[in-house]
Amino acid sequence: MGDEISNLMSSNKDKVILLRLRNNKSVRGNLQDFDIHMNLTLEDAEDISDDKVVKLGKILLRGDNILAISLPDEES
Repeated sequence: MGDEISNLMSSNKDKVILLRLRNNKSVRGNLQDFDIHMNLTLEDAEDISDDKVVKLGKILLRGDNILAISLPDEES
C-alpha cells in the first residue's frame, strides 16, 4: 500500500492539489515534494478556507496535520 501511495503522489508532482487540514483549513498549491510521513512541500500555496484567498507562498506541511488530499483528475 505504501508503494501505491508513493507512486500516486510522485505522479502528481508539479500539479495543484487540495488539502483539508486538522484545523478545518483548506489549502491548495503545487506539490513539489513529499516524504514517507506525508510531509508535503507546496509552491504557490493558498489558504482557501474563508471567503477570501490568502496567498501563503512556499510552505511545508507536516503530515500529522493533513486529514485529506485531493489530487487532480486524470486526463483522458
